[in-house]
Amino acid sequence: MSVFKLQSKYKPSGDQGAAIKSLADGFKKGHKMQTLFGATGTGKTFTMANLIEKTGKATLVIAHNKTLAAQLAQEFKNYFPDHAVHYFVSYYDYYQPEAYVVASDTFIEKEILINKEIDMLRHASTQSLLSREDVIIVASVSCIYGLGSPEEYKRFHKHIRAGDAFNRAEFLKELVSIFYERTSADLEPGKFRVVGPTLEIMSVHQELVYRLEILAGKIDRILILDAVSRQVLEEISDFFLFPAKHFVTAPERLEQALKDIEQELRGRLIELKEEDMLLEAQRLERRTKYDLAMIREVGYCNGIENYSRHLSGGKPGEPQDTLLSYFPHDKDGNPDFLTFIDESHMTIPQLGGMYNGDQARKQNLVAHGFRLPSAKDNRPLQFHEFLDRVGQMVFVSATPGKYEKEHAQNVAEQIIRPTGLIDPEVTVKPVVEAGEYPGQVFDFISEAERVIEGGGRAMATTLTKKMSEDLSEFLKDRKINAVYLHSEVDTIERIEIISDFRRGKYDILVGVNLLREGLDMPEVELIGILDADKEGFLRSETALIQTIGRAARNAKGRVFLYADRITNSMQAAIDETNRRRGIQEEYNKKHGITPQTIIKNIKDIRDEIESKHQKTVEASLATELKEFEKNPEKFLKKKEKAMNEAVAELDFETAAILRDEIFALRKKMSR
Repeated sequence: MSVFKLQSKYKPSGDQGAAIKSLADGFKKGHKMQTLFGATGTGKTFTMANLIEKTGKATLVIAHNKTLAAQLAQEFKNYFPDHAVHYFVSYYDYYQPEAYVVASDTFIEKEILINKEIDMLRHASTQSLLSREDVIIVASVSCIYGLGSPEEYKRFHKHIRAGDAFNRAEFLKELVSIFYERTSADLEPGKFRVVGPTLEIMSVHQELVYRLEILAGKIDRILILDAVSRQVLEEISDFFLFPAKHFVTAPERLEQALKDIEQELRGRLIELKEEDMLLEAQRLERRTKYDLAMIREVGYCNGIENYSRHLSGGKPGEPQDTLLSYFPHDKDGNPDFLTFIDESHMTIPQLGGMYNGDQARKQNLVAHGFRLPSAKDNRPLQFHEFLDRVGQMVFVSATPGKYEKEHAQNVAEQIIRPTGLIDPEVTVKPVVEAGEYPGQVFDFISEAERVIEGGGRAMATTLTKKMSEDLSEFLKDRKINAVYLHSEVDTIERIEIISDFRRGKYDILVGVNLLREGLDMPEVELIGILDADKEGFLRSETALIQTIGRAARNAKGRVFLYADRITNSMQAAIDETNRRRGIQEEYNKKHGITPQTIIKNIKDIRDEIESKHQKTVEASLATELKEFEKNPEKFLKKKEKAMNEAVAELDFETAAILRDEIFALRKKMSR
């Protein structure tokens, strides 16, 4: 019996059932690689969910960007609300790797900004994988980067039980040894504090407080508290506390690692001096000895990941442990989990390209004395290493790439949409003005205005960012609510623009490459692909099919390809679209189906952020209202001082909460 229970009011329809059966049979036959060749909007995620339920295996889903991964994670949470569904992506909000530019003799220090919430989600992923079977992880390609040994991570966890003997000094020492930090201020994930006869710990994987009440040298009770309201949620008998960092090294291993680093340093210094590279030798010796001193004193140094091979006891050239190491393996050590590679035509090239870029940068650092040669072993997996570390795979795409076509042992086609929607009608129109024809821009505008009058939305794709900005401004000058979207627009603003476009704040969205994968906008009735005959990455067969698919969620969907000639890519995209339309129309006719536009709730990540922020403000006000009423002005001055201190410490999240508290209290005073 499967450990997964899929919950949905829908049953497989259209050709979903046939695709599920085909792929499930492929798993039984032992196929390593299969492809789910599914048109946009045919419910590929639902098909994947059914396969997970049928096989009952832990599952890894890899997406090529964080936004798409978040969308998939939410969908799988909806399908499997009673199981562990997690989101695993890079925890850097900003990451500038260290590098050396030879031409200008410039060394660039590593700069990072870690997102604590994403780090918490990463820990939740690994802890679930090591403690339960019913786990689905949706990840970006960060899953092929070094993560630390699962054996060591699991070995250093603590099982804390009510009734256990409690030695305060020893217990606190153990917490510090697994990287928990003591604080006297508010708790954060990975921190603990002592309050009288109680000890409070916030686990690194969730924002809940575990309170240990100590009585007569024993743990008398274990309570779980809400981190904000401090309310007791429940009393438990025990819990597991995993290390606050994924890289954990036993003391005996650490001592050997330091000796190995010193030995490698001596050998490398001899090589550099023999090559008369005295500056490089001096640079390497000074830096490495400083790092060794830091590791001995505090157990950590900036850039410690460059010594990961020594710290883990690995061999030269051997790949490090990654998220894949945490997934289940059979008794012979073979991977025993499913892997879905979503939008595989984009994700496969990413998986294959990470290693070479990383090695080129590291080689430069090693050659000029900034790092030891072993730093090159802190790297992403090579593609063949990735394949060795995953089990049975399904490539999922509306436009499978060359690799999928050559290696898939079975292809399941999913063309029919449960809604009966068919692929949009594609029309080729000229670019240049001729006779009464006004040219591509004015023709698109006139067609879009008719769509807007009927309550629909339109999109236009251009070749460059500058063109998208210019077209957006041109449309605004004509009193059309338009907005542009491209890679220089930051992530949160991008989500905001898409949500506002769907809500009707904007009528036309103009963009470049971002209007392809991962955008689900059923309000779009018309797409204009400008300069469609300028063949290249943005006008390839794959790009055109993906862009055309954005209009496939609306029953009135149409696409105009503006071109003065039909390229091979255009013809292939048109032929594939017409092939699908033929299959879909025949199916609808046979089953008496009338296509219906998808109705999808408009919700974005800001809703969750704002909701969490507002809850924090409201909870704080509820607990402090009595103090405020005693002396409102004095209380507000204290709040303003705290807000200014938070700003000075660059703690803008706390400052924003305090700001909104002050605003709410002043509003209360004015009533």
